[in-house]
Amino acid sequence: MNTDTLEKSADANEKWFSDDAATFGDRLAAAREASGLSQADLAQRLGVKTRVIEHWEADAKEPRANRLQMLAGMLGVSLMWLLTGEGDGIEGPGETDTEAAQVKGVLAEIRELRAAMSAMTGRLGRLEKKLRQGAAGKAA
Repeated sequence: MNTDTLEKSADANEKWFSDDAATFGDRLAAAREASGLSQADLAQRLGVKTRVIEHWEADAKEPRANRLQMLAGMLGVSLMWLLTGEGDGIEGPGETDTEAAQVKGVLAEIRELRAAMSAMTGRLGRLEKKLRQGAAGKAA
């Protein structure tokens, strides 16, 4: 990892908020940024003024229930996460590419095991069929 990457990672961690310290506005801003939307973009999609988004992110005002539901859907997070920080939200900067690679590795191993099990199930079925045919031939 080079120095620039370390500095960027440190900056991201400093700007990130802990779940217990985050406010609704913090979570809204983080989800909006993770979605690649500016305040103006989000405001336009919601049909409100940019100033409204600014107030929400500053925790100066709170959106009504119908807007909350729309926000959660547009930003790809759960309503509960927006309100409390619990539930499906965005991943923090601590989530690394290494972790993602590990998950992909485990999923690949699961797929391999599933394929092997499927092949063994087919083999077991063929052996069972041979056994039944052999037993039927002796009975006749």
